Amino acid sequence: MNLKPTLITLGLLLSVVFIAPAQQFKALVFSKTAGFRHQSIPDGVVALKKMGETHVFDVYTTEDARAFTDENLAKYDVVILMSTTGTIFNDEQKAAFQKYVQSGKGVVGIHSATDTEYEWPWYNQMIGAYFLAHPKQQTVRLQVLDKSHPSTFHLPDTWLWTDELYEFKNINPNIKVLINADETSYTVAKGNGPNHPMAWYHEFDGGRSFYTALGHVESAFQDPDFLKHLYGGIWWAAKGHPLK
Repeated sequence: MNLKPTLITLGLLLSVVFIAPAQQFKALVFSKTAGFRHQSIPDGVVALKKMGETHVFDVYTTEDARAFTDENLAKYDVVILMSTTGTIFNDEQKAAFQKYVQSGKGVVGIHSATDTEYEWPWYNQMIGAYFLAHPKQQTVRLQVLDKSHPSTFHLPDTWLWTDELYEFKNINPNIKVLINADETSYTVAKGNGPNHPMAWYHEFDGGRSFYTALGHVESAFQDPDFLKHLYGGIWWAAKGHPLK
C-alpha cells in the first residue's frame, strides 16, 4: 500500500493549520435599512470584508436584526453599522444591543448610522448625534482637529473630500470631535456653524463608539485615506487600546 499521497495530504493540512494567522477580533457588519437605502452599501460591505483579510480580523455580515441577541452578540468585539436607516430594532434587540455595549464592546457607525432609531434616546447618545439635513454632493475642506486617534493618524491637517455632507441635531456634548467641516468651503443646507463635526469618538455606557459621516459615495470605499480612517476607528472600537 502506497502511503506517500496520504502523508503528503496530511502534511499540507498541518501546514495550513500552522500558517493560518490568529484573528485580532470579530466584527459584525449590520446593514439593515428601514428608510433610504444607500447604493454604496454593497461597496462598503465588500471593502470591510477585504479589510478583514488585510488586517487579520473576522467579518460577519447580516441584515437580519435577529442577530441582536445576548448570546450572538457576545461573539463579537465590534458592531459596524453600515449606513443603516430608520427603525431597525425591536425592544428585545435594543436591550441586547445595550447590554452588549455595557459589557465593554465597541460600535462603529458609518454615514447614515445617524439616520437611525430616532425614537431611542440611548442610541442617540451612543452614536453621538442624529442626521438633520444635507446639501447636494460637493467638495468640502475638512479640518482634522485631533491626530491622536488611529482613525486620523495619517490625515493631513486639511483634507479635501467630496461626499454627501451631513448636518446634525441632538449632538451629544460628550463626543470627542476628530474632524470638522469648514462651512465656508461649501454650500450648506441648514448648517451647523463653525462647530460642524464629521467624525468623532467617545467612551459611552461602558463601551466605545466611533462614527464617521463620510461614506455616502461608492468611491469612498476605494479611497486609501478613507479606508485607513475607517479601519482606525474599527480597530479602536474593537480593541480599546489607549490613544497615543
